[in-house]
Amino acid sequence: MNTAIKQTLNDFHLRHTSCREEVLDTFFTANYALAHHDIEESLKDDFDRVTIYRTLKTFVDKGILHKVLDDEGGLKYALCREACAHDHHHHDHVHFKCEQCGQTTCLENTLIPAVSLPSGYSRKETNLLIQGVCSLCNKNIAL
Repeated sequence: MNTAIKQTLNDFHLRHTSCREEVLDTFFTANYALAHHDIEESLKDDFDRVTIYRTLKTFVDKGILHKVLDDEGGLKYALCREACAHDHHHHDHVHFKCEQCGQTTCLENTLIPAVSLPSGYSRKETNLLIQGVCSLCNKNIAL
């Protein structure tokens, strides 16, 4: 088992199960946001849909993963690069979806600008998804 996976599960006081280990390994390997369907496709021979869903929910609740809204109204998940806590994610960074490869990535150092809300409104979460062509696909286009 990967040391980072073992350490992550230990840090968040989670029991080590084969599903949790495999799901984490999938995220560490991909390094971009994944939909439930992506993970299910990758691990379909080992785990059922409900087990994967429960694992994702646990990881979001614990602060290992955060949710990323897709341009099609779907939901993806990405690793939390900062220390997040149970039910308190602070991901005020931009997400970028490439129109060429379809991958959604976290742009950790690109912050969402402050938005002034009208009186009586309170912010819980802010999402910003930018669409375009990623640096890798731009390189391929230039060739």
